[in-house]
Amino acid sequence: MPVFRFILQRVFQAVLVTLAVTLFVAFTVRLTGDPAVMLTAESSSVTEDDLVRIREALGLNQPFYAQYFDFIKSLVTFDLGNSFFRGSIRDLMAIALPSTLLLAVASMGISILISIPLGIHAALHKGGISDQIIRVLSLVGLSFPNFWLGIMFVLLLSIAFPILPASGFETWTALILPALTIGIILTATNVRLVRTQMLETLSQQYVMVARAKGLNERSVIYKHALRNAAIAIVTFLGLQFGNLIGGLVVVELVFNWPGMGTLSIEAIAQRDYPLLQATVSILAIMIVAVNLAVDLVYGLIDPRIRVA
Repeated sequence: MPVFRFILQRVFQAVLVTLAVTLFVAFTVRLTGDPAVMLTAESSSVTEDDLVRIREALGLNQPFYAQYFDFIKSLVTFDLGNSFFRGSIRDLMAIALPSTLLLAVASMGISILISIPLGIHAALHKGGISDQIIRVLSLVGLSFPNFWLGIMFVLLLSIAFPILPASGFETWTALILPALTIGIILTATNVRLVRTQMLETLSQQYVMVARAKGLNERSVIYKHALRNAAIAIVTFLGLQFGNLIGGLVVVELVFNWPGMGTLSIEAIAQRDYPLLQATVSILAIMIVAVNLAVDLVYGLIDPRIRVA
């Protein structure tokens, strides 16, 4: 029963956050101006009657709460209507959403594969030359703006040495540069986290007891220390998803990646508010869903969280 109550509480909180975010998005998008006027801005022969008919066709003549309710219903059914200029939003999402998720998973995978071994090595050689080099490199990585790093990769590996494609997603090799760009930025943070958690875990009494029992060092590090440090590491990686999505928006633009970030930027440039509202809301729901999943997993693993 406590577990069920914990899950129910977290799901309820996630629903409230989602409603608050989508309400904020819906309200903010409408501050940009009258969509009917934006649609007819280039026409000089539009009358007020024409604008009224356009507002009725778009449902803009309804009260805000009715428009918001219709939008929530469209999110639930994933029937997101049409873009002003590009047809069905659901069809656009069917291309953009998987592309963004693929890039996010690839970037996080690169970061995990690099940061965990480096973080463990730095913790085991605390104060040594390799530890200091890793810490300096992580600081350097944190100072790189993701768009700058992406541009440098394009200049180096696509122009100076044409090894990899610079944009688009025509072949799987096009995934490498954007995934590397975000993965390296994430690694700069994650390697410091792994090092800190491993140092804290290695100083615990149960690790000392394991060593005193004569267990080999590899078993002590991976079976005892890393397993316990993984709770905090996995939690942080999940919470980092919001920052990852923010980085994806910029990197997708640099590499012309056909994802949600590129779609959002194009919607802003075209003042396509149905598309913009849908893309921002879907990205926000993704972040809330990942945070909820991490919260639930963390709570189920660590009973202290459920009690709190």
